[in-house]
Amino acid sequence: MNDVPLLPVLLHPAPILRAKARPVAEGDGDRVRELAPRMLATMYKAPGIGLAAPQVGEGLRLVVVDIQKDDKPAPMVLVNPEILAVSDERAVREEGCLSLPGQYADVERPARVKLRWRELDGTRREMEADDLLATCLQHEIDHLDGVMFTDHLSPLKRNMLLKKFLKEQKLKSREAM
Repeated sequence: MNDVPLLPVLLHPAPILRAKARPVAEGDGDRVRELAPRMLATMYKAPGIGLAAPQVGEGLRLVVVDIQKDDKPAPMVLVNPEILAVSDERAVREEGCLSLPGQYADVERPARVKLRWRELDGTRREMEADDLLATCLQHEIDHLDGVMFTDHLSPLKRNMLLKKFLKEQKLKSREAM
C-alpha cells in the first residue's frame, strides 16, 4: 500500500459531505477499481477504520473499512452498500470522523445490522455485523447519504463540537501563514 497515491480527505463543511452519493453504475468500474486501493491507503495513513468516497470528493456509493480484529488487516471494499435490517437493541460507542479530525462523541445506533453490497468484481454479498463493525458500517453508509455522526447528537452537543472544530481549523490556518 505504500506506493499507492493518497487522496486528500475533505473536511467539514465541504458541500459534498452533505450530498447524497449516486449508486456505482457499470460504467464506473474502472474508476472504482482505481479509487478503492487509494481510499484504503488514505484510511490507513490517517489512521482510520473507515472512509466513504464523498470524504475524498467522489460522489459515489463506495466505502472502505477495516476494523483490524486481533491487529490483522482485513480490508473490506463495499460497492453500493445498503442496510437491510437493524436490531431493536441499541449500543453507544464513541465515534470520530476523518472529516472532523480530533472531534469525538458518544453516538447511539442500532447494535446490529444486516447489509448487502457488491465486491469490486461484482459479487453480491450479505452479512450481519455487530459491535465496532456495525457502528463503522453505519457511520460510513451515513456518509453516502450526506449524514455525519454529529447529526446523531443533540443540537447543543453538535453545535459545541462543530464550533470547537471550526475554531481549531481557523487556528491551524493562521499558524500555517
